[in-house]
Amino acid sequence: MADTGFIPKEKWATFIEVLSAKEQVHVPCLEGDMIIFRSFEKGRTLCFERPANMPPKAVIFPQSDTLFSFKFIKDPENPQRVGVELTENKDFPKTILIGARPCDAKGFTIYDRPYTETDTPDPYYKGRREQTTILTLACQDPSAGCFCTSVHSGPADKEGSDALITEVEKGYFVEILSEKSSTLLKEAGVEDGSAYQDEAHKNQEAARSAVKQPFADNLAPKVSKELYGNDEFWKEELAKCLSCGVCTYLCPTCYCFNITDERATNRGERIRSWDSCMYQHFTLDGSGHSPRSTKFLRFKNRIGHKFLFYPEKYNNAIACCGCGRCVRFCPVSVDIREIVSKLQESGVSAAQQGGNDKS
Repeated sequence: MADTGFIPKEKWATFIEVLSAKEQVHVPCLEGDMIIFRSFEKGRTLCFERPANMPPKAVIFPQSDTLFSFKFIKDPENPQRVGVELTENKDFPKTILIGARPCDAKGFTIYDRPYTETDTPDPYYKGRREQTTILTLACQDPSAGCFCTSVHSGPADKEGSDALITEVEKGYFVEILSEKSSTLLKEAGVEDGSAYQDEAHKNQEAARSAVKQPFADNLAPKVSKELYGNDEFWKEELAKCLSCGVCTYLCPTCYCFNITDERATNRGERIRSWDSCMYQHFTLDGSGHSPRSTKFLRFKNRIGHKFLFYPEKYNNAIACCGCGRCVRFCPVSVDIREIVSKLQESGVSAAQQGGNDKS
């Protein structure tokens, strides 16, 4: 198949139905005034007009994930001896994610480094990641709070996607980016898209030029360690923060979790659940001591992880995709763009500092 394709608008719904007959499909669905990724079912109201309220990270990194089940078994000949029987949960079905935005797909690349590109990859994340094909929909208009172009991304960024779909007047132009999407789209009857390539790229450039640049000199932000270390700055900036953690749950790149055992009599489950660095009990010591006892210290750590520590560990890659959800949905309007902008060393490019100017 060619490296481009085209789906006429009148065949878009059929295209999704055809794919759902082959694999498990997740799509953005309208529920009230919110857009949430759900498993595709006929009768659901699909919505591709704006980015989902929640990123689709739960498709690969479930909010609550049973890692394995366990059962304690007494030795009938010696009741003092108890064995443990474990049953792993590694049933990862083939999955297609349709309608993720480029910032959502890029979020998975932030996960990939600590979860798969290591000597001890996480088998649960890695298994689902390998089984999932991501068909990303390019953004036509930036939403309030978007700043993807300031963190090495953009409304038509291809990083993390298996195919990039761009809406044009008569349908959807498809750029094939991986072998598994090539096979899948060929089987779904996608047409030749070469006649729509110029129109799609024109739409992509228009969308990119509409994204606001919140940082000084329009540079990718380079956080000053000196400014970052000023606790008085954080106390003042975070005075209104509620520490509710919504910014972390809506973030496509936040991946902290907690592990708990849910047990009933002689059996139970080990469950991994999303956690938030904004909570007081996060990384609580066994003694009950919290290394970040105040909300400003917790938020400081959140910014530090995204713009200092992660770039230092992973070749200057910023752990923020600029989706703007934390800006749009923060109940007290804490704005990560304003805070990072104040921490940026104005007039000095990240490249000049040898910093996080990843290309």
